[in-house]
Amino acid sequence: KIFIGISNFGKALGVEIGKDTMERLVNQITQNTDPKVHPRITIEKIDEKQIIITKVKESSDHLVLASGRPYKRVGKSTLQMSKDEYERIILEKHKDKLYFDSQICKEATFADIDKEKIKWFLKKAKAERNLNIDYSTSPSEALKRLNLLIDNKPTNAAILMFGKNPQRYFIQSEIRCARFKGIKAVKPFIDMKVINGSIYEQIDQAEKFILFNIKKGCLD
Repeated sequence: KIFIGISNFGKALGVEIGKDTMERLVNQITQNTDPKVHPRITIEKIDEKQIIITKVKESSDHLVLASGRPYKRVGKSTLQMSKDEYERIILEKHKDKLYFDSQICKEATFADIDKEKIKWFLKKAKAERNLNIDYSTSPSEALKRLNLLIDNKPTNAAILMFGKNPQRYFIQSEIRCARFKGIKAVKPFIDMKVINGSIYEQIDQAEKFILFNIKKGCLD
């Protein structure tokens, strides 16, 4: 609530109220806030003096600009936010939209997920990292607990990690391995391989390619 016509010490001073006062006040608040704030304004009498009471519901956005500027309340003072603080709040608010991994893969569905890959991951993560998700957990529940399923839609990370065919949605998600004759990356290649599949499959195949192409000495 905002009281207009009350001193800082709580004494009723009163305000002059004309026929357009209420309308102008509502318009000023609405036009100078973003997102728009729609206040509920009433007139009351205290000690025979008229005061205006403005009631505003808490914004679901939690961040409203006044005259194009962000402000914050510190004790009894209203201070303008610094540029850095405002940017930090904006980034925090939209972090799920800004990070590629956590975005929903719009064209994909849960049917694109390989359930066996999830079970493999849960067993491995349990053994190596003590992940607190049992491998018997249903694939959909496991993805939810890993924050890889939003409104029953897999995220980009879910497709890259557990997709049946990640390259269907991310054609660039591949590893290209090549062995050169010398120390310069020039053709012809002695060996070359383009590796597709999930991230884990790609890492595994890339490691095998490297080990296969490493020269090994022999002892007599």
